Amino acid sequence: MATVSRDLPIAEITLRKYEKPYNLKGRDLMRKLCLSMGLLNPGDSRDVVVDVFSVVFNSSTPLSSKDIEDKVVFQRKSLGLPMRGITPPNIRRQIKRLRDIFLVERTGNEYKITEGQKLEEIFVEKIEQYYLHSIITRVKEYCRALQE
Repeated sequence: MATVSRDLPIAEITLRKYEKPYNLKGRDLMRKLCLSMGLLNPGDSRDVVVDVFSVVFNSSTPLSSKDIEDKVVFQRKSLGLPMRGITPPNIRRQIKRLRDIFLVERTGNEYKITEGQKLEEIFVEKIEQYYLHSIITRVKEYCRALQE
């Protein structure tokens, strides 16, 4: 029986380009950002990450995971959205995904937008210049190794 090799990436990112955000507002704009950054896949019906990110983004103070969960439930109810995926473990998983790409940071047991920065600054400093750069550098190393 053949062994299957499991190649686990050290880092990965998915970026998508959509039309410009001319008439998008609120949750639709946040959803498109999540799609663009690979946090959500096209056609996903379970889009609780949009609400988790929105709640943290719109909060002026750090929030505990329970606070985030409560606000997500309230937000989804007020918009008439289904309550799929709103469990404490899933909320924590979505927070972890946001932390993994440096959009959200943890201070003690609370979460907030990284260093209170603007999203574009976070994207440029943390994702574009650091995270994406390190991935591109490693891909170039593989290309060079194949040429030798």
